[in-house]
Amino acid sequence: ISIRMCCLRLFALFVTFRTAFQTKQNLVLKNPALRQQLITFKAQHPRPRISRFERILWVWLRRLWGQWKSALWIVNPETVVAWHRAGFRLYWSILSRSDHGSMSAKRRQEMMKLVRRLAQDNPTWGAPRIHGELLKLGFTVKERTISRYLTRYHPPSGKKGNWFTLIQTHRHAITAMDFFIVPTLFFFRPLYAFFIIIHEKRRILHFNVTFHPTAIWVKAQLKIAFSKTHSIKFLLFDNDAIFSTLVVDTLKKLGIEAKRTAFKSLWQNGIVERFVSSVRRDLLYHVIVFNEHHLSLLLKDYVDYYHHDRTHYNLEKETPSGRPIQPKPNSAAKLIALPRVGGLHHRYAWKNAA
Repeated sequence: ISIRMCCLRLFALFVTFRTAFQTKQNLVLKNPALRQQLITFKAQHPRPRISRFERILWVWLRRLWGQWKSALWIVNPETVVAWHRAGFRLYWSILSRSDHGSMSAKRRQEMMKLVRRLAQDNPTWGAPRIHGELLKLGFTVKERTISRYLTRYHPPSGKKGNWFTLIQTHRHAITAMDFFIVPTLFFFRPLYAFFIIIHEKRRILHFNVTFHPTAIWVKAQLKIAFSKTHSIKFLLFDNDAIFSTLVVDTLKKLGIEAKRTAFKSLWQNGIVERFVSSVRRDLLYHVIVFNEHHLSLLLKDYVDYYHHDRTHYNLEKETPSGRPIQPKPNSAAKLIALPRVGGLHHRYAWKNAA
């Protein structure tokens, strides 16, 4: 059958070129006969296979012959256009590989192995976090390349709106505070963790934990947090009953303007919500808290890791304290993993061979 189809195709090509040298009368009589044969052939073979040579031929005829659609019966004209676009994409993919394919296959395999290692050591990390860690190790790979190596990657959503613009403009003078609840081991007794975060560098200014949160307790925490800083002008918080008039009056005495978010509008204090989700995802979902002292130690280790080791997407892959970039190592250097937060996370560094 394949030989027969090849013969029919060659015959059709021969007839196509031969008609260019025939008279108009012969063409008028021969065209219906050829079309009838093509209809019969199409009925016997509903989906004939088109070779690569024939695709190139039809793409070439499309560029040179304005009435190429009138002679096309086996495939649709849209298919020929799709062939042309596919050839265009193939052409530019070859050029892109030749121009930007400086990374060898061996180096790509090493990069994939390194990305897998970081993803395996840190299950909660995504492409942005891994990309930030690689930047600190001296790699210049793109984040999009890393995302292809990972099975799960959710790009961050866009940020729009006047509230976001306002916060970005005044973030150097804005702080925010909130509580989050942590259930303990014994009878699931709730433990309340309080923190104050600075918007500009996402740095934690102060944190503490208690079983009995009150407005008086919050007042004492505010005095401790703002006793050594005088650059803060605004403090954002929600409509929790603990943040009463006593807390607002305390802020006024400290020279800080209180700003409450709208009711059920968590997005207005998104940096606080993001930090709470990071603490839960990076720490609390993996441990069981015993008591107040235990949670204080865990949060102390996590805040230290959060400030000095953890890269942040919204800080352009930088850490709040400013983590320096290591110089590119020599060929004998070895990548070592430094455990953080009890081994839940790691910081990576190059160690030159002795």
